[in-house]
Amino acid sequence: MTREALRSTASPAVDVAGTAVNKAARRYVWATAGVAALGTAWCVAYLTAGVGTEAFAYIFVPIGGVLATASVRHMSRSCDLDPVARRFWRAVLVAMAAITIGYGWLAVDMLTHAAQAHVRSMPVPAAACVAIGFGIAIWAVARVPVVATGGVEWWRTLLDRTIAFLGCTAVLWYVGLAPMLSAHEPWSRQAMVLVGLAFLVAVGAATKVSYIAGGPVDGAAIRLIAASGGVTAGAVAVLAVRFGYAAGVPAQAIVMPLTPVLATLGVAAQWRAELGFRHDTARGGVLLPYLAVTAVDVPLVAVAFGAPLRWPGRVVVIAAVMVTALVTVRQFIAFRENARLLRDARVQEERLQYEVSHDGLTGLANRALFRDRLTTVLATTGRASVLLVDLDDFKTVNDLLGHGVGDRLLVSIAQLLRAEVGTDGLPVRVGGDEFAVLLTGADADPEELAGRLLAALNNPISEHRLLVQASIGIADATPGATVDSVLRDADVAMYTAKQRGKASFVRYVDGMGEPVLAHMQLGGELRRALDNNEFRVVYQPIQRLDDNRVIGVEALVRWHHPTRGVVGPAEFIPAAERTGLIVPLGRFVLRETCRQAAAWLSEFGPDALHKAGPNVSARQLHDPDFVSDVTAALAESGLPCERLVLEVTESAVLRGQQVSRTLYELNRMGIRLALDDFGTGESSLSLLRAFPAAIVKLDKSFVDGIEIDDGRPAAADARQAVARAVIQLAHALGLETVAEGVESAEQAAVLRELGYTLGQGYHLAEPMTAEDVSRLLARQQAMAAADR
Repeated sequence: MTREALRSTASPAVDVAGTAVNKAARRYVWATAGVAALGTAWCVAYLTAGVGTEAFAYIFVPIGGVLATASVRHMSRSCDLDPVARRFWRAVLVAMAAITIGYGWLAVDMLTHAAQAHVRSMPVPAAACVAIGFGIAIWAVARVPVVATGGVEWWRTLLDRTIAFLGCTAVLWYVGLAPMLSAHEPWSRQAMVLVGLAFLVAVGAATKVSYIAGGPVDGAAIRLIAASGGVTAGAVAVLAVRFGYAAGVPAQAIVMPLTPVLATLGVAAQWRAELGFRHDTARGGVLLPYLAVTAVDVPLVAVAFGAPLRWPGRVVVIAAVMVTALVTVRQFIAFRENARLLRDARVQEERLQYEVSHDGLTGLANRALFRDRLTTVLATTGRASVLLVDLDDFKTVNDLLGHGVGDRLLVSIAQLLRAEVGTDGLPVRVGGDEFAVLLTGADADPEELAGRLLAALNNPISEHRLLVQASIGIADATPGATVDSVLRDADVAMYTAKQRGKASFVRYVDGMGEPVLAHMQLGGELRRALDNNEFRVVYQPIQRLDDNRVIGVEALVRWHHPTRGVVGPAEFIPAAERTGLIVPLGRFVLRETCRQAAAWLSEFGPDALHKAGPNVSARQLHDPDFVSDVTAALAESGLPCERLVLEVTESAVLRGQQVSRTLYELNRMGIRLALDDFGTGESSLSLLRAFPAAIVKLDKSFVDGIEIDDGRPAAADARQAVARAVIQLAHALGLETVAEGVESAEQAAVLRELGYTLGQGYHLAEPMTAEDVSRLLARQQAMAAADR
């Protein structure tokens, strides 16, 4: 973030603090710069006009050191530093204090021995203080945390830093320290040690700061601290080699006072960073090892062009060999790491390609891979067969046993497909409970494979030992076929297999899709019919068998098609179930029934009609809004709950926990439930105890032929056995019974003898409009009044 952006977003308090920081930092920088300027001015005056004595040259460094030390102390007390930064700057404070004491000691020694200043060496205690300061500075820099790494990256970083350190050190040795040692007028050992330590501080800090990633110690501050030692030490080394002892005065008065100036600039950088004025710079850790290799080659180039190979050069050659060896190791590690990354990338790419082209649950190929393979086959050989496999009534498994069991069943189906298909084709999970097989071999027989699959499904599968069936559609690629046309033909064949009774396979032939298309078009017409109010509710009376008195009605729906006339429910109800339109259609029938029943109750009184019952599908019972729809219909019409009967089939009742909760909630509301078509399911008797039914409706199949008297009593008893058992069981459980499909007076008579009191059917009354029911109720009421 730029300084202007920071200032624009900072609070007034931060602006005030930033202004104070600027003033304090500038005071120290200008003060140390002033000391350096005074030293420069005096040095010029001394060298040109002989002003003062040579000993004066040694007072500027300790004065600047005192100011630099004070700046560190002021910054540490003024800022709430991070523990890591506080530890670093405390060490720098101690290092600066020790260096200042050492150079102060030297200044006092030179002033008290001014006459020998030209030839006097630095006192050993003073040099020791400075050396200790440099050592503390090196220790402080070493403890600054760098980029957190681990494993191979840790070794790579260590090698990079070692290469950079050796390369930079070799160059500084060759161009700085070694020439001082071999100069005609060599400096004292104390001076050599201190210059060497200053070089170490500079190289160590430069190496370290390249791997600091925005830590608590500002990177610019460390660079300036490093420059305060390295730049001045290098300049002193150049002066010493070039001018010998004569360089002592300018080194002490001009060059070395720059150290406090650079140090205070570093303190100012940290000071400003603590208030958010940190300048983010790109890390140089990536390039530093390569720069170091280049740098270490400079002395070798000099030797190659004729420079004498003395012992300083030999040291550089040894350092270059070490750097080369480390670079080789570094490149080997990088090679292995790159190879690993490439290997991981290939594995990742293969895994992603597999996930994109395969089903996550079963591991089979998915729709995308299926289409891709089929496209390739059609573009090359053109010979292919597709089997579309759809599990029959798989939704029941999910509803009754849960989706976990359903998923494991799908996995078992996938395993069965792999086993049966083998190498002859590609098994695929298209989606949901729908699978496919792509056969491309010239000898592959799709009908033989379909037969094997159906035979295998005759046995229980999965860990839950479930018996499941499937409908299979087969389609062959014809000349000019496309992927979509082949899949459409297979889908039409599969749908035809379901219409023919399921658990079978059908091979597509031309023209097979027309009935399916008509059925799909019927779904579209149903949507239009709902929008245009083309449906009408008719009512079939439920009567007492002894006197034919109407006590209730069953609500039925008819479609008044604008061109086809009245369409029966057997034609459009399956399409409504398949498309989900049965839910809004059932909602319409429910509301119309409640409205009409409330109108009859208001017109003819509570004794005229006891109940009105619309049929409810399993799809409606699964709808989470069904209970609220019933509540709304009763509230809008004003019909009492106990006069509404909802008729449900056994297959609807066996649709899982959601349906069971809905039925029990309706029962608690006081709505009566009728079990329609009773006796046709597999669990009828157990349902009477588990299901909150109030009415049992005997299915028409048990009424047909119940009246036949062929002179064989045993045969007559067999025909009446189910009807007799149902009425006895219903009476034992306190349930009301209704016999459906009564088509003759003889059937009504037999049912009365068996104990049935209520019935419905064409013999008693056909379905009629609400107006006809009103006239029937009016006649019934008139006859009752006449009898009184």
